[in-house]
Amino acid sequence: MPSESHKSLPELDDVVRAYSIVKKHASRTPIHQSRSVNAILDSNLFLKCENFQKVGAFKFRGASNAVFSLTDEEARHGVTTHSSGNHAAALALAASMRGIPSYIVMPENAPSIKKKAVEGYGAKISLCPPTQKDREAMQAKIQEETGATFIHPYNNFKVICGQGTASLELLEEIPDLDIVIAPVGGGGLLSGTLTYVKGFNPSIKVYGAEPVNADDAFRSLRDKTIYPSVNPQTIADGLLTSLCNLTYEIISVKCDGILTVSEIGIVNAMRLIWERMKIIIEPSSAVPIAAIIEHSQHFKGKRVGVIISGGNVDLESLPFGKPY
Repeated sequence: MPSESHKSLPELDDVVRAYSIVKKHASRTPIHQSRSVNAILDSNLFLKCENFQKVGAFKFRGASNAVFSLTDEEARHGVTTHSSGNHAAALALAASMRGIPSYIVMPENAPSIKKKAVEGYGAKISLCPPTQKDREAMQAKIQEETGATFIHPYNNFKVICGQGTASLELLEEIPDLDIVIAPVGGGGLLSGTLTYVKGFNPSIKVYGAEPVNADDAFRSLRDKTIYPSVNPQTIADGLLTSLCNLTYEIISVKCDGILTVSEIGIVNAMRLIWERMKIIIEPSSAVPIAAIIEHSQHFKGKRVGVIISGGNVDLESLPFGKPY
């Protein structure tokens, strides 16, 4: 078997190795069910609740694997990234736990709750205009000035393997699933999910879920080319980024399909989980639930694992009761 440094794509054993690191630092999140939700959706859902993860999102898994895999020499200079929120907070916390500096580039329009969280974990934040070009340029400048290691939010082997550990825990407890579904933005979570689930049991179907207003992953797989995410208008602010070469390659080979959902569907799914399960999930986490509702033909009567990606909601801007 080739060493990790010579692998182009991660495999199941890479996720297992990542878990030996991640489990020392991340929380083992609960799996919740609801009889009423199952009855409404005519499916047997198992929600892997990464909204209860450190920093309130699955992103801490990938960040902790990446940060604690650095050599001492690499770590000495700290880490840097560009992120609209959850990855920024996750990297800042992981760096703080290792005792190294973190330098985070965030768009000016990032949710205030996420800016506050990143600041609270001790990161040095630099704000930039909300374009990919500006984010990357500022991050590159900081990296050159500090010597910090760049930890990409999803185009990173270690990050993807770390994200896959959520599915590892899910299948340890509920191995006999028919389907696993996860949201997709840049594709790190879906890539990690695919890597572990398909390695564990190739017969389990894995779907990605995406807002129709930010459907670059759907179009990328359909047309076999990577489309950039250009000014997407969706409430699911965690899914605004586009696939990269690494995540596209994994998803295009392993994924059983990308299911797109409406904005009102996202809000209704979010409300369903809040009301019926008393669990706070953010809009991006509601996207897979919306997919189960809007594409019910794939899920009726099935045992479905749902990766609930996070719960970082700006309580000053709740969407309930607003027109979409």
